[in-house]
Amino acid sequence: MKLSNHLLRAGLVAITSLAVTAPTAHAEETLPLHSAVAALPVADEDRTGYDRDLFNHWIDADRDGCSTRSEVLLDEATIAPEVTGRCTLTGGQWYSWYDNQYVTGARGLDIDHLVPLAEAWDSGASAWSAQRREQYANDLGDERALVAVTARSNRQKADQDPATWLPDTTVVCRYVADWTVIKLRWALTVDTTEQQTLTDLAADCPNTPVTYTPAG
Repeated sequence: MKLSNHLLRAGLVAITSLAVTAPTAHAEETLPLHSAVAALPVADEDRTGYDRDLFNHWIDADRDGCSTRSEVLLDEATIAPEVTGRCTLTGGQWYSWYDNQYVTGARGLDIDHLVPLAEAWDSGASAWSAQRREQYANDLGDERALVAVTARSNRQKADQDPATWLPDTTVVCRYVADWTVIKLRWALTVDTTEQQTLTDLAADCPNTPVTYTPAG
């Protein structure tokens, strides 16, 4: 009996220890846009060692046959495409909000990392593990992280930040808010020029709350 009690106590201690050390879910955070911009940490950027292949992207995380690219296309379609085989998309329609264009057929679209991979690298991702970079490159946890846009607008933007590239004037406030949210979500920094640009742009936008969940 003493041995059984000893084992029982040991098991309870182990369970308690696991409960204490188990990671907790990150809480959702909400800030007014101007405060969110002000909360971005400032640091110099450094692109040393960057290679796009260091961000493994368009994986099939849930193994349902659809890559991250296809998942975004399915989620953002204004008219759903036909899905056949291993997630082959036919037809469908999308709205590219960067340039106010409707696109028929997925081939005319790129999936843009709203905060580009190179910009993420410059802003802190260079210190991440390969696994975390993969998570960033395939972030389906926040609908603002990846957007279906025209290939033309995506390639015009390339790896630029808001200091040197902005979308259609009617959606600049949305872009500033989404850029800020993704940087906060992934604890990425901004350089001084980027910070000033975001501050100036946000001053002309409604100071509405933005909500995000820090990436795990």
